[in-house]
Amino acid sequence: MGMSQPLSMFLALLALLLPAWAQEAAPRPVVVELFTSEGCSSCPPADALLIKLSQQPAQDGAQLILLGEHVDYWNYLGWTDRFSSPQFSQRQSNYAKAFHLSGPYTPQMVMDGRAEFVGNDASEAQQRIAELARQPEAAKVALQWEANNQLRVAVQSSGAEPAKVLLAITEDGLSTQVGNGENGGRTLHHAAVVRQLRELGNVDKNKFETEVQVSGQPGWNSDKLKVIVFAQDPQTQKILGAGEIAYQH
Repeated sequence: MGMSQPLSMFLALLALLLPAWAQEAAPRPVVVELFTSEGCSSCPPADALLIKLSQQPAQDGAQLILLGEHVDYWNYLGWTDRFSSPQFSQRQSNYAKAFHLSGPYTPQMVMDGRAEFVGNDASEAQQRIAELARQPEAAKVALQWEANNQLRVAVQSSGAEPAKVLLAITEDGLSTQVGNGENGGRTLHHAAVVRQLRELGNVDKNKFETEVQVSGQPGWNSDKLKVIVFAQDPQTQKILGAGEIAYQH
């Protein structure tokens, strides 16, 4: 028995609408930055929270993009954090100025460059994620692998905000047996440790496009790496959009 004309027309219309609906329903990227240190006794619970977030499926309309940034200003306490860098300390100082704080502290969680709070507060984290997921993105980031570890990056901005484009490489599943300092004798576990952070350029006339070489380094576990690209307003420090892709090797 043949399909009725109204039903066939409805199914045809549904087929046209589905791609647009699926795009609208896609989770919104929310960038979660944790400023932490292996030399800070209050940081392990925050590191555990970041691990938990890394295992959390997309929910509340949010796709979590995680950056674990280890600062270097606690290294004098008897333990040098092997993941620490003055680059991350400076980045946190920029946030302190943007949020009008008296100075940086650990553990600190920053979300989309728009909200900050003590990094081990799980309930605050979930509340902020849900709030940010409901806000529109000011920029879209598309990533695609080409041959020879070349990553094609495309950023499309919908607003007039200035934006710099940054690329981060993160690694999951890392742990350290701490020998000295405030966490001496403990084994600390980490997720989304930022192995590399670099600027790619600036959004110009609402767009940015480039191809960039992305390569792992000796000692990095290629199977645990992610590549993250995000657009950030250099004045307000607000993150306008972000994208993430698994490392290709």
